[in-house]
Amino acid sequence: MTTLLEIKSSVLRQVQVCPSFRRRPEGEPGSTGTDPQEPAAGAWKPGDGVEFFAQMRLILKKGEGRQGLPCPEVLLRSGAPAPAEPVDPNRGLRVLTQEEVEMLYEEALYTVLYRAGTMGPDQVDDQETLLGYLQQVFGTNPEEYAEAIERVKKAKAPTYALKVSVVRAKNLLAKDPNGFSDPYCMLGILPASGAPQVPGSHKEQRFSFRKGSKRGGPLPAKCIQVTEVKSSTLNPVWKENFLFEIEDVSMDQLHLDIWDHDDDVSLVEACRKLNEVIGLKGMSRYFKQIVKSARANGTAGPTDDHTDDFLGCLNIPIREVPVAGEDRWFKLEPRSSASRVQGDCQLVLKLITTQRDTAMSRRGRSGFLSYMLLLGRLLQFEHRPEERNSSSWRGELSGPAATVLCLHGAQSNLSALQLAVLHWVVSSRHHQTCTLDYGYLLGLLEDIQAHWEEASSLPQEQEKSLADSFSAFCEFGLRLLRQLRDYFPATNSTAVYRLELLLKCLSKMQVFQPSFEICPFEAELNMDIAAALKKGNHEWYDRLLNTKSPREQPGPQRLAGLVELADAVYEDLQACYGIYASLFHSIVEIDFFTLTFRQLERLVAKEAWVLTEELSPKMSLEVASGLFELYLTLADIQRFWSSIPGRDIRSLALAGIHAPFLPAVKLWLQVLRDQSRWRLQGAVNVDTLEPMDVSSKHSSSAATASLCFSHIQELWARLAWPDPVQAQALGTQLSQDLCEATLFYTELLRKKVDTQPGPAGEAVSEPLCVVLNNVELLRKAAGQVLRGLAWPEAPSALEGGLPRPLLSCTQALDEDLQQEVHTVTAHLTSKMVADIRKYVQHISLSPDSIQNEEAVAPLLKYLDEKLALLNASLVKENLSRVLEALWELLLQTILQALGANLDVSADFYGRFHFTLEALVNFFHAEGQGLPLESLRDGSYKKLEEELRLHQCSTRECIEQYYLDKLKQRSLEQNRFGRLSVRCHYEAAEQRLVVEVLHAADLPALDANGLSDPFVIVELGPPHLFPLVRSQRTQVKSRTLHPVYDELFYFSVPAEACRRRGACVLFTVMDHDWLSTNDFAGEAALGLGSIGGIARPQVGGSTRARQPVTLHLRRPRAQVRSALRMLEGRSSKEAQEFVKRLKELEKSMEADP
Repeated sequence: MTTLLEIKSSVLRQVQVCPSFRRRPEGEPGSTGTDPQEPAAGAWKPGDGVEFFAQMRLILKKGEGRQGLPCPEVLLRSGAPAPAEPVDPNRGLRVLTQEEVEMLYEEALYTVLYRAGTMGPDQVDDQETLLGYLQQVFGTNPEEYAEAIERVKKAKAPTYALKVSVVRAKNLLAKDPNGFSDPYCMLGILPASGAPQVPGSHKEQRFSFRKGSKRGGPLPAKCIQVTEVKSSTLNPVWKENFLFEIEDVSMDQLHLDIWDHDDDVSLVEACRKLNEVIGLKGMSRYFKQIVKSARANGTAGPTDDHTDDFLGCLNIPIREVPVAGEDRWFKLEPRSSASRVQGDCQLVLKLITTQRDTAMSRRGRSGFLSYMLLLGRLLQFEHRPEERNSSSWRGELSGPAATVLCLHGAQSNLSALQLAVLHWVVSSRHHQTCTLDYGYLLGLLEDIQAHWEEASSLPQEQEKSLADSFSAFCEFGLRLLRQLRDYFPATNSTAVYRLELLLKCLSKMQVFQPSFEICPFEAELNMDIAAALKKGNHEWYDRLLNTKSPREQPGPQRLAGLVELADAVYEDLQACYGIYASLFHSIVEIDFFTLTFRQLERLVAKEAWVLTEELSPKMSLEVASGLFELYLTLADIQRFWSSIPGRDIRSLALAGIHAPFLPAVKLWLQVLRDQSRWRLQGAVNVDTLEPMDVSSKHSSSAATASLCFSHIQELWARLAWPDPVQAQALGTQLSQDLCEATLFYTELLRKKVDTQPGPAGEAVSEPLCVVLNNVELLRKAAGQVLRGLAWPEAPSALEGGLPRPLLSCTQALDEDLQQEVHTVTAHLTSKMVADIRKYVQHISLSPDSIQNEEAVAPLLKYLDEKLALLNASLVKENLSRVLEALWELLLQTILQALGANLDVSADFYGRFHFTLEALVNFFHAEGQGLPLESLRDGSYKKLEEELRLHQCSTRECIEQYYLDKLKQRSLEQNRFGRLSVRCHYEAAEQRLVVEVLHAADLPALDANGLSDPFVIVELGPPHLFPLVRSQRTQVKSRTLHPVYDELFYFSVPAEACRRRGACVLFTVMDHDWLSTNDFAGEAALGLGSIGGIARPQVGGSTRARQPVTLHLRRPRAQVRSALRMLEGRSSKEAQEFVKRLKELEKSMEADP
């Protein structure tokens, strides 16, 4: 127990830089004295520190989302509809006059009533449905509707024409010897009078331009067209376009023949000449003219090398051409069932009108303009802003609307490019008054791009219309980008997706820029976007500044608002990096993050510099708290920039911003110190010193203290003070405050447990166990926090990865807490001392008739019960400490029992030897308890030695005394000096020769700083050399380095020198004339190792006479233990030996 209570911190004796936090010198700043010192009452707000640490947790919570670079998955938190975009009626489609509306209505009715061709499966074929839909669109009443219908029906029917594009053919028959053909096409319109008859029972005959036909009615030559001849191919590609007027769309049909050209005369030239003939009457004369020019009746013999061969034909009724036109492959047909043909031909067919009897046509309004107005009207009717999710409308027109537009586009002969341009122009204008889905607009631009190869065919006014729409949409898009955060918030995934599509639309428009003669862009689009973003950033910041921290307010009032503004800027930069940056970089090649960061960082830095300069003379606790929080956010902004590879914070406007914040940070850390104490004191006051729950073994105050300390560590990490010198000062002060708070807490705990009376007779105190666990928990927590308080330091100034001051502080605190743990442990085990002594006494008083197991059983049962309670109440580390303390207590108690029972039987000591081994097994617990090497060390060795010696005879104890002297080593070799001797055995003379040469560095034992040394030489043990007397050298006056060179002879047999423990003992004494001689030191030399004993003596060999240097020492505990054993013996031999040694001990003093 005494040993446990007297443990002191070794680190506190070695480390002078950071003395113990328990024992500060009086008057030292921050000294806590011996009792817990109350925190300063006016530091923040007197109380329990709860409010302060709650505010601190809020500050730390802000930093939790600022670790590392932001992740888009974290930022995109909402899938709600995107914010509504601004609308401007003045930027939409032009409002039509009443006259224009009436003309447009007539145009639409005319388109429906005079439709031609076949309706597709997705189109509305019912004419009444289409007319009724138009009545709804234009809002006409029945009378107006009937009147308009009647007027349109009286109008002249339109003139129809068929546009035919002969694209290519494939897999034609080979008609030439080389395995190929030289194909060409003849095509024309068969009028209604020449339409094929319904086939009867006779063999079907198909019409052919090259074969005579008994058809009635003339076929004008202008209806026949031919393509070029494509030589030596079975897969010809023509890509030739033709236009045929249609007289009767319901009965006329398109006929096409494909021939293999074999004549020297060009059929194309012949047909061209035929087209110059006017007034041909009858099919016979027509084919006669054909035969004269090409000799092509298909019946020539094999010797005729110049006859064209038939490859196939097509007959397509005009009424079967889809109203939207078609592009398809047609399978070639034979002239008759006897013909053999194969292959397909690709045609593009479109039925259009060339003359229209409508008011708009009569006024010269082009089909392009009519379609634009009609599309705008239908779009306004179909897409209504009051409908739900109208902003996600993707242009899904109803069936009647799509059908009417398809009819009008086809009849107006609008190309695919013109239709794409019209839909974009109208939709992009409409979008600015009634928001559409940007995916739909992007699809329209992609349609334009797909047909942009036809851009050269666009008339200038249509190209200008497209350019104007691009300019208007760009202007609209740039206005949205200026208010990016309002219309496309980064937390809204829907809005972010709309932004992505908008940027793609703007980027897509750049594809068309080089093709415009009238350029719609004043500069490069990405430059315009960058300028809009910069302006938007500034406007957003100014709006935020005026809302949160207006400049006209006093500095202290502006501070809180500026903190909110800096937080908002940081969150915005996170959004820029995590969401916006990748979109702008990948789509329009703009480094939006760098642009925004540089701009906002410069603005907030300017505001912070001005405000800190204003507030520095007015520093108060409230101002310091606000400035501290502001600095944390500014530091986060700098770290955000530096965490991106390749970014250097030295180029920022915030570089060096920490300097004006230093006074505020210092003051805030002082507040933190005081509030920490208030919080710890409040936690201990309400602590019941009971475990928090079944899974933990510490109480509530330990959890509170550990949480407070972890908050301090997190705060230091966020602070990350950049100046190394200032960081060292701040970190050192904070670490010292933390250590003092830790010890303050342990002292509060000790006081609380001392004031709580425990149950009478309870050996294991649960409150003490909880206190022990609390201290251990806090020791670990404080150590971890202190290691986390490291600051930037040169590698040479680090020890163990920590700056030297911090390492010293950490080690000192750990030593103090270890001492506290040992103190509480000793207090806990002290309650078991009386019981343990009782059970050990029971063992010592047990009669020899009782078995050893029975004598030890009560002690083991008691220990088992108490250790079960301790195991349930203590954490593993503390349980090990208590086990170690109990083990030491048991060993000391047994030693005391042995000392109280002298000169007893050997069975008594055998029983305690059995007890010792039983306790070793009990505390080891098959590897679950203390390790064997720990159990068998220290006091165990002493006890085991005493037990062994008690079982030895007197002479064996004496021999052990000398063996211990031979084993003894000087702990400090130069402390008591050295003695040089030379020994050998002369076998012929049967004598031992001992030569004392000299001594050096002897201790000064006289007042003059010197000594008068002499050496006593004797042999031992006495029972081995009973007739040998001790001898001594002369006294050398006033020296610490005496030279003797004296020779001594001892007549002894060699067999005695070889016995166990035989040695020569040198005792150096200081001669005093008026008092007892003083002991200076001693040394022993075993006789078994000297020349002549260990090996035969060879003449006068100098090797056997080599001097031996012996280090002088004082007798240690293991030597004195054998002496104590002999003191308890009543035998004459033991008493005489002890008496002689005690005479020598009288001259010995305690270790200097």
